[in-house]
Amino acid sequence: MVFGPINSRRFGMSLGIDLSVGQKCCNFDCIYCELSGAKTTDKIANEPPILQIISEVKAALREHENIDVITLTANGEPTLYTNLKELIAQLNLIKGGAKLLILSNATGALKPEVCDALMGLDIVKFSLDSALQKTFKKIDRGQKGLMVDDIIEAIAKFRREFKGQLVLEVLVVKGFNDTFAEFEALNLAINKIRPVRVDISTIDRPPAYPVKGVDSELLHELAEHIKNVPCVIASAKSSDKVMEFSKDEILELLARRPQSQKNVQENFSELSRQNLSELLDDGKVYKTQVAGVWFYKVRI
Repeated sequence: MVFGPINSRRFGMSLGIDLSVGQKCCNFDCIYCELSGAKTTDKIANEPPILQIISEVKAALREHENIDVITLTANGEPTLYTNLKELIAQLNLIKGGAKLLILSNATGALKPEVCDALMGLDIVKFSLDSALQKTFKKIDRGQKGLMVDDIIEAIAKFRREFKGQLVLEVLVVKGFNDTFAEFEALNLAINKIRPVRVDISTIDRPPAYPVKGVDSELLHELAEHIKNVPCVIASAKSSDKVMEFSKDEILELLARRPQSQKNVQENFSELSRQNLSELLDDGKVYKTQVAGVWFYKVRI
């Protein structure tokens, strides 16, 4: 049930809590899921009791003193856990300096009781693979009646009320949501929601169904369509594309879309990094942490 710690590029050292032990319990059956395909459900079978979870977390925190994040996840969808609000309240009492995070498909945002429970978290990471209903149905294969427009509106409402940090994740599947039109629609939805960060990734583990990921270069091209929100392009293989930027071009780029430290390290030439360093020294650019990831932004 409690697993980890896991060293995450985006959330530091993370301790995971699996709320669906032994079998997949999810209201989606995503084509890219690393778990085997399964019939959708709105309940978790054989839920682990809160006392057991808290006992195991306490033991893990005693053993591992460098945990940055405690992650609520599942073999499926963690917001289906019946006593989610009580569990989060109990975890807040023992977490110490760690942040509480949940990884969710965002359908819980449609339920007031789930939203109320999630208010007790430090970071909420919702998936949003498409803003178009036809593609949403093909990729996420949710229970009948789920409408992506309703989910987007619910996430936006949650974001306005949530005091913590909301992150969105887009997983790109070849031949499904890998077009500029898809990302233009996503950009509209993302700017309505206004998350603190968007993570864009692709398939890097064997999926449940015969689908494939896209290459890193296309991920970078698609990310260019996301405006006004910091993006992290998360792929196993970094881009081979190294770019040259003048100081003015860097300021224009950062005004359009802040760049992560990883993006700069992988995609900026040596001269471009020097120009960025000088802009930092001049106070025209600053570095800030967004939900565990460092970004460069223009100082307004």
